[in-house]
Amino acid sequence: MTTAIYPGTFDPITNGHSDLVLRAARIFDHVIVAVADNNSKRPVFSLHERIELAREVLSGLDNVEVCGFDTLLVDFAHTRKAQVILRGLRAISDFEHEIQLASINRRLAPDVETLFLTPAEQYTYISSSLIREIASLGGDISGFVHEKVGYALQKKMRYN
Repeated sequence: MTTAIYPGTFDPITNGHSDLVLRAARIFDHVIVAVADNNSKRPVFSLHERIELAREVLSGLDNVEVCGFDTLLVDFAHTRKAQVILRGLRAISDFEHEIQLASINRRLAPDVETLFLTPAEQYTYISSSLIREIASLGGDISGFVHEKVGYALQKKMRYN
């Protein structure tokens, strides 16, 4: 059984993220969406909220699991017996950072491969930070996130 981990902060999970998970679920036996407890990014949603939103959005995918982690990614991969780290590339600008991460992860855990997927064209420009900015300014984010994520983000922005 091949297990892939798709790590990220998912603050919030976007349609681009969901697209990658859907395609990964067709390729791998088991996909773990690993929500990072990365407070250095100062997330809008708590770890628990990000996990719950991702679970809700991805609930129809039987071979997908969502969980949080707060360790080194390769250690988490070993703990979960994952063979693959899945990363998304939206644009050339993502490549430099992602190749750096893949190289260091390969050095730390040569038994875990990093694979890259690109989102469908309509999602290549979507990022969580842009979605948060649009929402904070009262813009319509309905085309970029699941409706429950949009509702939660709009509610969060109203009270912050």
